[in-house]
Amino acid sequence: MSTVQQSPNAIPAKTITDFKIPFETLKYVPEETATHYRFLPLSLTDGVLELGFVLPQDIDARGAAAFIASKHALPYKIFTISEADFTKLLQNYKGLAGEIDTALGQFDTELAERDKAAKELQESISQKGKVDIIEDAPVSKIVAVIIQHATEGNASDVHVEPLANRIRVRFRVDGEMHTSLFLPKAVHDAVVARIKILANIKLDEKRKPQDGRFSATIEGRSVDFRVSTMPTFFGEKVVMRILDQDRGVKSLDQMGMNKATFDIVKRNLAKPYGIILITGPTGSGKSTTLYSMLNTLDKEGLNIVSLEDPVEYNIEGINQSQVRPEIEYTFASGLRSILRQDPDVIMVGEIRDKETAQLAIQAALTGHLVLSTLHTNTAIGAISRLVDMGVDPYLIAPTLLLSLGQRLARKLCDVKEAVPIDEATSAMIEKQFADLPPTIRDGILAQKTVYRPKASPTCASGVRGRVGVFETLEIDAELEGVILKTPQDIELYKVARKKGMITLREDAILKSMQGLIPFEEAMQF
Repeated sequence: MSTVQQSPNAIPAKTITDFKIPFETLKYVPEETATHYRFLPLSLTDGVLELGFVLPQDIDARGAAAFIASKHALPYKIFTISEADFTKLLQNYKGLAGEIDTALGQFDTELAERDKAAKELQESISQKGKVDIIEDAPVSKIVAVIIQHATEGNASDVHVEPLANRIRVRFRVDGEMHTSLFLPKAVHDAVVARIKILANIKLDEKRKPQDGRFSATIEGRSVDFRVSTMPTFFGEKVVMRILDQDRGVKSLDQMGMNKATFDIVKRNLAKPYGIILITGPTGSGKSTTLYSMLNTLDKEGLNIVSLEDPVEYNIEGINQSQVRPEIEYTFASGLRSILRQDPDVIMVGEIRDKETAQLAIQAALTGHLVLSTLHTNTAIGAISRLVDMGVDPYLIAPTLLLSLGQRLARKLCDVKEAVPIDEATSAMIEKQFADLPPTIRDGILAQKTVYRPKASPTCASGVRGRVGVFETLEIDAELEGVILKTPQDIELYKVARKKGMITLREDAILKSMQGLIPFEEAMQF
């Protein structure tokens, strides 16, 4: 990282005319840091972070600025600003927090009345054993503001976490967690109760996890929220998964598959029967890929039925069913019923046990195309996982069409930095691809450039959104023989590698060479 060097005696003053700082710039310096050290970010100009200091001679403040700039790999430049301008600029931090503070102020004025009502309510509970909740306008405002800012900020999840003396609210954006604000401990129970009311889950059950969902219209968009509560040491934690219906289901060609992977998936989706599995850990985008696969099928000419837990997106033309284990409507029992519904294509949200796996295979053997997910780390690992579940290899071999391993990686913005591959990196890449067939390997090794994030006025972090990283194991006659004789990962890998299978890490490296994802992120696969 290059840094613009300035001596304390040569710091230029800056006259502020526009007191609006873009959020993308503001997030480089947390509000607590800005308030403590008396400096804040003014703009990101030509890749240089401009910082406005009230006291540019403050050594501690300059050290904090250097640390922040190095953390984000940005050069920076210091300007002197007046105390009055600093105070005005500081108000930019009050977007989310300001609205929350207003609601909290209203909440505080009602605390005395609430305390009195709480005592009366407690007496009523002891007599009736029942809780009647009256909604607070300030609490409703707090929850509404959190939800609105999370949705507008393209967050995928909202975490409301009780700590010892306060509540932390965090958003997950592009796979990374960011602390958005803190709330006083006094509002915890009321905030959790408000979310429970929205999600239609039990208010008086705090000892065990609960799940629910609700819908809302935000800025004219229809948004669904999946809610999960969990008891923790300091109280109930709430997580809200955001499912933006207006964004719709991605098409298969928007998932980030390379041409070879895309062709393999399309080819297998066109087959009349068999099993296609998508593998990966929680949060790797498996459900999104399943939906995109379903969306490519002929919904008018086929009877497509799904079993999901929960139904995340509604797809017109597909019969989607929500399993309910509490009433013994499980993936296994649902599969038995689906087979009496004359299906052509069956989507099972997840294969979790031997019974579901055997029923899915039975459905494939009797002429149905089955799509499902499996929690394994690799595409090859799906086979050993099924064997571990108790499924016989002679049933896996003729039914499994394709195992697709998947992860998600942060996507580079349009402005990015091309980095020539040095000798050490070149040696690492050569070793990584060494056992591929020469016809494939030589074309890859001819690439001499990878890409890294570069800050710009429109994309401060250099990354925005996420893209899929894939590996594909397509079953043919030779791999069927391996499954029947020695269904072990290492044996399957040898044969698949000989046929040119690209691993997750290699697909990530290739995407960095194409300028899709940061090289540093590719190396973490």
